[in-house]
Amino acid sequence: MVRALGNFFTKIAKRWIADAFVFAVVLTIIVFALGMIIQKTSFLDMASYWGGGMWSLLGFSMQMVLVLVTGSALAISKPVHRVMVAIAKKANTPAKAIITVSVVMVIGSWLNWGFGLIVSAILAKEIAKTVKGIHYPLLVASAYSGFVVWHSGLSASIPLSIAAKNAVMEKFAHGAIVPTSETIFSTQTLVILAVLLVSIPVINMLMMPKKKEEIVEVDPAIFADDDIAEAPAKARKDMTPAERQENSMVLALIIVVVGAVFAVRYFVKGGSLSLDVVNFIFLILGLLFHRTPIAYVKAVDKSVRTCGGIVLQFPFYAGIMGMMVNSGLAATLSNWFVSISTPKTFQLFTYYAAGIVNMFVPSGGGQWAVQGPIMMPAAEALGVSYGRAAMGIAWGDAWTNMIQPFWALPLLAVAKLNIKDIMGYTTVILLWAGIVTSLGLFFL
Repeated sequence: MVRALGNFFTKIAKRWIADAFVFAVVLTIIVFALGMIIQKTSFLDMASYWGGGMWSLLGFSMQMVLVLVTGSALAISKPVHRVMVAIAKKANTPAKAIITVSVVMVIGSWLNWGFGLIVSAILAKEIAKTVKGIHYPLLVASAYSGFVVWHSGLSASIPLSIAAKNAVMEKFAHGAIVPTSETIFSTQTLVILAVLLVSIPVINMLMMPKKKEEIVEVDPAIFADDDIAEAPAKARKDMTPAERQENSMVLALIIVVVGAVFAVRYFVKGGSLSLDVVNFIFLILGLLFHRTPIAYVKAVDKSVRTCGGIVLQFPFYAGIMGMMVNSGLAATLSNWFVSISTPKTFQLFTYYAAGIVNMFVPSGGGQWAVQGPIMMPAAEALGVSYGRAAMGIAWGDAWTNMIQPFWALPLLAVAKLNIKDIMGYTTVILLWAGIVTSLGLFFL
């Protein structure tokens, strides 16, 4: 049954899903049209919202580029590469491989979503090099599937933002502060998380092709450019002053020590793990593991080549977000779900609304800005706790990432696949996660 579903959705994806950039273009056109039809917004205003919003995610786009570049550069260093190879050798059968990358992604995403995306992609690539008879598209889909839990973890943007002073909460919820014990560490969230941790690897394993002709293995040669060929050692006495600086371990070590001091002080003072901090740690570790400045420069040069999708597509999603917010389309959608809600169904309907909005505003922070001002007052009016309302948005934001290529771009860049190669399998995870989360939000 599960395998048949995976095959069914994969055939549809390969026939109908174009490149991820085309997906962004189609979404742009849909939102543009809906803004004029539903919100009665003029063509000129929609064009203004689109163009005006297009560059609102530049800072975030750079963060994502750095996630990919620093993560990839770290991964191709010798120490990390050895660890990945060791894990890949343990996952020495197709079934073990699928389970391993699924578990790593769920745990990695829970710890920090940026870290999870890169580590799972790199692990999938290393496993594909060594394990024979594995269906590579399913392996990469499994490496992405665990991302469905990110907004219930330690880097969850909405729960963490309302655990301190938050502009939306101050304006629309009497300045309430919601502790993480009521969001990511609530019984409801932990039970849903545990069920997904156990079941997602099993679901992925059940989608493994039975027939040999259906298995698409990867040619390891496509990863040849990822490995850095070390230049022949040159005697230090034969180096120019510039070459000595480039190959100086002392220069690299000074930066590493200063970076380590900053990181230790940051966490000792109670700092939390954020995307910027993860990038900083990746950068410092990358410099440490590559040992010299010039070796790290070469690693970064290799890694930068995989960033094209992010650079091109993120401005389009920022434009879509601008149209959704400024036209009032996102508010209209959220208000409709609120209007049909009861205290019992409010969190569940908030989850569905967030899942739909996430298709057009695939950013946790952006989604909170859109839905928080609507859902928080509505939750209060219905007698629903702020924590439950926030987690409804958070789970919905993570849920439809399984069919929204925005967050898959870094992983696909490392794995060298297209979104249509994995979306059939992630659609099955979407359905399963939707059932599990819906039951948890309604009954727990």
